[in-house]
Amino acid sequence: MKHLFKLAAIAVLSILPLSLDAQPANPYELPDPLLMENGKIVRNKNQWIKERRPEIMEMLRSQMFGREPGADAVPDMHFKVIEESHDALGGLATRKQVKISFDKNEKYYLMLLMYVPNDKKGPVPAFLGANFKGNHATTDDPEVLMFTPEKIATFAPGYVVEPRATNAHRWPYEYIIKNGYAVATYCYHDVDPDFHDGFHNGIHQLIDGDKPRNGESWGSISAWAWGLSRCMDYLETDKDINSKKVAVIGHSRLGKTSLWAGATDQRFALVISNESGCSGAAIARRKFGETLQAINRNFPHWFCDNYKAYNGREEKMPWDQHELIAMIAPRPVYVASAIEDTWADPVGEYFSLVGATSVYNLFGYDGITSHEFPAVEHPVSVGRMGYHVRRGAHNTLLYDWEQFIPFADRFLK
Repeated sequence: MKHLFKLAAIAVLSILPLSLDAQPANPYELPDPLLMENGKIVRNKNQWIKERRPEIMEMLRSQMFGREPGADAVPDMHFKVIEESHDALGGLATRKQVKISFDKNEKYYLMLLMYVPNDKKGPVPAFLGANFKGNHATTDDPEVLMFTPEKIATFAPGYVVEPRATNAHRWPYEYIIKNGYAVATYCYHDVDPDFHDGFHNGIHQLIDGDKPRNGESWGSISAWAWGLSRCMDYLETDKDINSKKVAVIGHSRLGKTSLWAGATDQRFALVISNESGCSGAAIARRKFGETLQAINRNFPHWFCDNYKAYNGREEKMPWDQHELIAMIAPRPVYVASAIEDTWADPVGEYFSLVGATSVYNLFGYDGITSHEFPAVEHPVSVGRMGYHVRRGAHNTLLYDWEQFIPFADRFLK
C-alpha cells in the first residue's frame, strides 16, 4: 500500500495543470492507518474502534492539536436566545441569535447566528461552521449583531471590524435554506482571537488561567473546534434542529478546524473541509505548497508546541493527514479544493481521501481509490467520500455549496 501511494505521488504530476507542475512534490510513503503500534494489522471495525483509532487520536492530541478539554471544563456554560425573528431573509427563515456563555458573568462567550427554514415540517438538518470576520460579515441582514466594543478589545491589537456582508458570498443562506437546511455560524475570534499573545486571551485564559503550558497544551485550532462542539451542545437543545443530522464545515484554517472537530466529536454526522491544506486535508509528506515549517513559523499558536518538532521533518511524523480523515470514519466526509490554490496542495488533499479509504472499507463502505487526480469541476463521490476541485483561487463559492448540499442530501435527508 505504501509503495502504491509513492508511485501515485510521482505519476500524478503528469496530468496536472502547469500551475501545479511548477513545484514538484516530494516523493513519499504514507503510514498505513491499519498498522497498529504493536505491528499487528487491523482486520475489522471493532478492532479499529477499540484499539487503532485511540492510538491515532493519541498521536494527534499529543503531537499536533494538543489536548482539548471537555464541556465539563466550563460548568457554568449556559445558553440565551437574545434575538429571534420569524421574518428573516424575506420571510424564508427564522433568525436566531444565541449567546453561548462559558462563565456566570458572561465575559467569555460566543454568539451563534442561525437561520432555520420557515417551511420546515419538524426538525431539520443543519450546517454548522465558524466564520472569519463576524456574523455580521456573513450577511447583509441589518438585524445581525455586530461585535461589542468589549469583545473587540480582546482581539488583536489594531483589529479593524469588517463591514457588514464582507464575506456574504461564502454563506449563501437563501440557497441553503431553500434546500431544506438550517445553517449556523459563529466567529472564531469569539472563542480564541487569532493572534499569538501566549494564550492569555479567549477560552484558554478562562479554562487554563496562567498555569504553565507544556508541549501538549491545546492550540487555537483545537479551541475553535471546541467552540464548534459547544455550539453542538446548544443545537441538541433546539427543537427546530435535528441534532443527529448536523454537518460541520470549514474553509482554510477553519477547514482544519472542522476536520479536528469531526475527529474529536462524533456527534457531527458529516464533515466538510474546504481548501484546508497543510495540517488539514493535505498530505504533509508531499511538502508541496505550505509546509509545516511555514505554518508553525507564521502561526505558532495554532497547534501544540510538540508539532514544531516536525518542521522540515514531515517524513518523521508517525502519522499523516489521511489518518486525520480516517478519524471521521464511518461518517461521510467531503474534501474540496481549488485548482489555483496551490498553497493548499489540491493533489495532497485528494490523496488523503485515497489514504483513508482502507478504514472506510472496514465498515463496509467503498471509498476513493483512483490514483488519477480528478478533472476540474468533475466532482467524485464514492461511498461515503466526496471530492471536487473547482476553477479559481482560495475561497468558498456558490459552486462549492452546490456540491456540498447534494452530497449531504444522501446522508442527512
